[in-house]
Amino acid sequence: MSGLLALLDDVAAIAKVAAASVDDVAGMAAKAGSKAAGVVIDDAAVTPKYVHGFEARRELPIIWKITRGSLFNKIVLLLPAALLLNAFAPWLVTPLLMLGGAYLCFEGAEKIFHALFPHRDAAVDQDLDVGDPRHLEETRVAGAIKTDFILSAEIMTITLAAIPESPLWMEALTLGLVGVGITFVVYGSVALIVKMDDIGLFLARRARTGAGRALGRGLVRGMPKLLKLLATVGTAAMLWVGGQIILHGLDVLGWPGPYATIHHWAGAAADAAPESLSGFLGWSVAALCDAAFGLALGLVLIPLAKRVLGPLLALVTGAKGDGH
Repeated sequence: MSGLLALLDDVAAIAKVAAASVDDVAGMAAKAGSKAAGVVIDDAAVTPKYVHGFEARRELPIIWKITRGSLFNKIVLLLPAALLLNAFAPWLVTPLLMLGGAYLCFEGAEKIFHALFPHRDAAVDQDLDVGDPRHLEETRVAGAIKTDFILSAEIMTITLAAIPESPLWMEALTLGLVGVGITFVVYGSVALIVKMDDIGLFLARRARTGAGRALGRGLVRGMPKLLKLLATVGTAAMLWVGGQIILHGLDVLGWPGPYATIHHWAGAAADAAPESLSGFLGWSVAALCDAAFGLALGLVLIPLAKRVLGPLLALVTGAKGDGH
C-alpha cells in the first residue's frame, strides 16, 4: 500500500511538473510570437492578393491550400532545421536573422519606392494575365507558399532567438505552438478579410433591419480602405521589425554604436516626457528610428537585388529574376 501511495505521489509530482512546463511553453510561445508581429502583419497584408481575380467560390479553397502549405513549411521543414541549427551551429542564428531582416527592409522599401515612383513590372503583368484559371490557381498557390516560406523562416528564426535556453523538447513545442498558432491567425484573418465584402453584400440585401443593411453597405464600401490600411501597416511593420533585427544583430556581433545611439535617443525622449507618456514616447522614438534605418537600408538593397542578385538567381535557376 505504501508503495502505491509513493507511486501516486510520484505521478502527482510529474503531473505538476508537466503542467508547469505547459505553462512555460505557452508563455514562451506568446512572448516569442509577439516578437514576430511585424512579419505576421506583413503576411496577412500580402496574402489577399493571391485570391484576386478568382470566383468567390474558389477563394476559401485557395486560402486553405496556402494554409496547408504554410503548416508544411513551418512544422515539417523549418522547425527541424531551426532545432538542428540551434543545436549544432547557434552562431548562425543571428546572421540568418539579419538576412531575414534585410529581406524585410528590402520588401518594405520597394513598396514605398513603387508607391512614390509607379512603374510597370513584367512579373506583375504576367501574373494579371489570367489564361487558364486552373493553371493560374496552381501558380498563385505555389507563389504564395514560396513567399510564405520566406516569411515563415523569419518567424521561426525570430521565435528561436526569443526562446531562453531550454530543453530540446520545450524548444520544439514552443516553435510548433508559435508556428501553428500564427498560421491559423494569419490565414483565418485573411479568409475573413477576403469574404468580408461577400458578407457585407449578403447583409445589404437580406438583413431584416435597416441597421443590418446599413452595416452590410458599410462593409462593402469599407473593404478597399481596410485592405489599403492593412498594406500600409504591413509595410511600416516590415521596416520597423527589419531595422530592429539588423540593429540588434549588429550589437550582438560587436558593432553596438547604432543600436546604443537609438536607445539613448529613446531614453532621452522618455525622460523628457510626462510620466504617463514616457513609455509610449520612448518606444515610439525607438520604433521610428528602427523603421528609418530599415527604409534607408532597403533603398540601398533595391538596386543590389534588382541588378545583381536577381540576374544571378536567374542564371542559377533559369527563371526570370526580379529580385524576389
